[in-house]
Amino acid sequence: MPAISFQSVCKTYPPSRQQRAHGQSGLRALDDVSFEIQDGEFFGLLGPNGAGKTSLISILAGLSRPTAGSVSVRGFDVQTHYAEARRQLGIVPQELVFDPFFNVRETLRIQSGYFGIAKNDDWIDELLSSLGLADKATANMRQLSGGMKRRVLVAQALVHKPPVIVLDEPTAGVDVELRQTLWQFVARLNKQGSTVLLTTHYLEEAEALCNRIAMLKKGRVIALDSTSALLKSSASNVLRFKTDGNLPWALAQHARITGRIVQLPAHDAREVEQVLAALREAGVAVEDVEMRKADLEDVFIDLMAGEQTPLEVAR
Repeated sequence: MPAISFQSVCKTYPPSRQQRAHGQSGLRALDDVSFEIQDGEFFGLLGPNGAGKTSLISILAGLSRPTAGSVSVRGFDVQTHYAEARRQLGIVPQELVFDPFFNVRETLRIQSGYFGIAKNDDWIDELLSSLGLADKATANMRQLSGGMKRRVLVAQALVHKPPVIVLDEPTAGVDVELRQTLWQFVARLNKQGSTVLLTTHYLEEAEALCNRIAMLKKGRVIALDSTSALLKSSASNVLRFKTDGNLPWALAQHARITGRIVQLPAHDAREVEQVLAALREAGVAVEDVEMRKADLEDVFIDLMAGEQTPLEVAR
């Protein structure tokens, strides 16, 4: 029995009044999405903004109904057996949602009560310690920084010891210390048997943490494979250098540019020389030239830029 199962999930939002006036149809956010996540997996769900990740997580959490298809958590359908399915899940949302009238410990006790759990202060203490919140236990939620509030959201999601943990952009806008603390704790829970579903825009996190990855584009699964297989699927290496000049258009359209750093796909030494020759001809001076293996971000960009048909390879 899989930890999470998505079967032919579709989600269409009704058209707005303006769209109806122009005879337009609604937005199809998810289009026949099917995949399963096995017990104990650390699974990544990736895609650009608008790909359908939030819609899929909302359906999983029971906050939205699919137009078609079904979703289950450890065998419990999220629509027909909502309470049982929800008990299996610990969800860390993107938004910083909190009650300003309670301190951190009270917040976790109240969250425990939603699941019928009482007198679990030992586990609450462990959560506070593991997430660097021990000295904030009596602090009012309003007094906490954004990073500390996000730590409390993680603790709330875990307070009932769910077997399946859903992390929806958990490190967006937070400091390096929290990211390290969070991943150390979540990795420990995963090793102890917890299933983790992660959505993130930090692809280096997904590459380091996730055993298997699904990529969404315009509501469809365009890649589903182990992280190692996805990395091997990229045939190119990457030429990386720094420059203050403007790249020729023929190179710029294929480049990943971050400030002065330029990265271009290069399959072999011949392509490297062609790129360097084009730069010399254009009068573009470069420095710190190096080659590296393609990473998950390179694979992601290639897939999102292409017109691939949906690919599903179960591993």
